[in-house]
Amino acid sequence: MEPHPGWLMTRRGFLGAAAASGAIAGAGCARRSLAADPPGKSAVAILRASSYREDLADRLARGAALCGLEARGKRVLLKPNLVEFDRNSVIHTQAEVLAAAVTLFERLGASEITIGEGPGHRRDAWFLAEEAGYRAAIPDFDARFVDLNRDEVSRVAPFAGNEGIYLARTALAADLVVSIARMKTHHWAGATLSMKNLFGVVPGALYGWPKNHLHQVGIPDCVAGLYRTFPRSFAIVDGIVGMEGNGPIQGRARPCGVLVMGSDLAAVDATCCRIMGIDPEKIEYLRLASRQGRVREASIEQRGELIPQVRTSFELIPEFRHVRLV
Repeated sequence: MEPHPGWLMTRRGFLGAAAASGAIAGAGCARRSLAADPPGKSAVAILRASSYREDLADRLARGAALCGLEARGKRVLLKPNLVEFDRNSVIHTQAEVLAAAVTLFERLGASEITIGEGPGHRRDAWFLAEEAGYRAAIPDFDARFVDLNRDEVSRVAPFAGNEGIYLARTALAADLVVSIARMKTHHWAGATLSMKNLFGVVPGALYGWPKNHLHQVGIPDCVAGLYRTFPRSFAIVDGIVGMEGNGPIQGRARPCGVLVMGSDLAAVDATCCRIMGIDPEKIEYLRLASRQGRVREASIEQRGELIPQVRTSFELIPEFRHVRLV
């Protein structure tokens, strides 16, 4: 693959060129489609799953049915969270969940299933995939995987305010982007779920590690910007075992025993926050996204389990104890 011309520029020069460019990626400005959701509400499914040894493909199929998900004939990008890996931690999306998602979309008749990630810390995505067990769990993983940090890119504008940004072309070209995140707290954002997981479509080859440009612009604005950029999306959040405390990397395992799914990432993340004992309306990026998405409880139709039945209060670092759900 030939390098994109932007890769040959300094980061400062590249960002200046990006701001001056007028090209818009067509996928970025599409209207959010929620045809499967009830009028005025977003459908979010909560499913019990006590361990990774269960038949997760069947669990995901039930959640997809509850949400009215359709994928026949679509090009699907599965986006796990692989920001970092530690054998003794729960940082990344579990291999069993990712493998079950591949099976789900095969059953749903997707025309193409790609797995893509642009890790935020380490630069060798293939090494992380090997360590996380993805290559062992998914026999044809190598044929499916794209390192989004080094993918070809297209420009999206506007992004955050008047900011323009280049994103991985594989993600922009997908008919459906499926964010497969782990349920975790975050030491800068409060919580990291399906929306924050979209940071992986921002190419590190252009914007640095750990996606320095997004931190400079502001995490909440960029999370909300990515949410707007990918209206054709679906969320699968792995809360079978989440991470509490000093997440997203240095926290502790917190068993929760749930999978949360839905077509509106903001509604899914708001539901996850309530399960974690966090008030989603106190999470800044969810407040920003609520202008387009559905964050308030009255705007979400919970399907499957009810939040009080599965609520598991996650420990928060002192800086975020004010977001605790009362």
